[in-house]
Amino acid sequence: MTVDATSSEPYRVMIIGGGIGGLCLAQGLKRAGVGVAVYERDRTPETRLQGYRLNIEPVGARALNACLPEYLWSLLLATAGDSGQPMGVFDERLNELMREDANPASDSPLDATHSISRITLRRLLLDGLAGEVMFDKTFVRYEMADGGKVTAFFADGTSATADVLVGADGVGSRVRKQFLPHAREIDTAGVGIAGKLPLNAETESWVPAGLLGGKSMILPRKDFLFTAVFRKRERTPEVDERLGLARSTAGLPMQAHEADVLDQDYLMWAFVGHRSTFPSNLTSLGHAALAALARDRMGGWHPALRRLPLESGQDGIEIFEFRAAAPVRPWQSANVTLLGDAIHAMPPVGGVGGNIALQDASRLCAALIEAASGRSTLGDALSSYEAGMLKYGFEAVRQTRLYLQLAISPSRLLRCVAKMFFRVCGSVPALRRAVFQD
Repeated sequence: MTVDATSSEPYRVMIIGGGIGGLCLAQGLKRAGVGVAVYERDRTPETRLQGYRLNIEPVGARALNACLPEYLWSLLLATAGDSGQPMGVFDERLNELMREDANPASDSPLDATHSISRITLRRLLLDGLAGEVMFDKTFVRYEMADGGKVTAFFADGTSATADVLVGADGVGSRVRKQFLPHAREIDTAGVGIAGKLPLNAETESWVPAGLLGGKSMILPRKDFLFTAVFRKRERTPEVDERLGLARSTAGLPMQAHEADVLDQDYLMWAFVGHRSTFPSNLTSLGHAALAALARDRMGGWHPALRRLPLESGQDGIEIFEFRAAAPVRPWQSANVTLLGDAIHAMPPVGGVGGNIALQDASRLCAALIEAASGRSTLGDALSSYEAGMLKYGFEAVRQTRLYLQLAISPSRLLRCVAKMFFRVCGSVPALRRAVFQD
């Protein structure tokens, strides 16, 4: 769809934040001929190498397909990995409690799940936006300007004016804090340590086969472990060449260390527990100390699970806290709006947040195209987008908080009930399908 604007002055949208939601929106607006600019606080694209995998579910796949130009959509499919076998649930000794049923095969990539490295996804989303993405731009505040426009001010003393401002600046969104000062966060009390184990002949010789097929949940007496495998779908030199071309087209030099990360298959793991059970100096620990801490807390677990943190590349071991947004009541739509974690931040459980951010981007893109073309007023277009986004976004927040509380609860009784539930689901196909089919 291409915009046929009725005004002689070009319609402009500015996006604060260059994460996957903001960049997906920018791709869709540029594809439709709507003027767009993205302002990202990172100094360069490599300031934060976000290297973990993301499962693109059908809702995210449809959003990307709607926003990306055809060649980037094809490149995404070529560089993604298969989602693997259905998720397995195990106890700490790797006794299988349940395995989800396989989804019916589909010939359409829009109905499939795709596993993709976040580094690769960001590279693809930056492709073709060299003139639209401004780095080293820290947003400070905005003001309403003449003619129904909005002006954003940045820490370097510069400013920019557009018809619409979109806050896509993540959990600590400054746009949200000004636009919805009453919005608040919920302390989930969850803390995680995550890392990546390179997959090669040596590591695959000791990693149990049950963990190599796809996603796995490990439910011990306390704490929680999630693992997921990333394997590229294609490995041809042509794909590597196309990745390099996408990098070049985006105006970004290929970094040798980044190429090594992209070329490597890996198993991602995330060890999660209640904050009160971790040492008070957790945030100051180095990579090696975090790996040792995760290993030590796995006492009595299967030896292969305890080996994961120590065999992983220590540069990729990180600590993260789980944050969630409290529900927000609908507001009077203006020319400022929000998407992704900037409005409905949720615990990073199963990649739900990333897929919801992509869904936001696609729906907001369609709404802004309607407004830019004159087929709808901006207020009506944003009101429709925001009503749907608040409903499905905060439902996802509720669900991910529920999953997290199950994972970190110190209640032995709750954990025993959960294990029994999964065992029953594993033994009764009809119950398993009724509970997990969606």
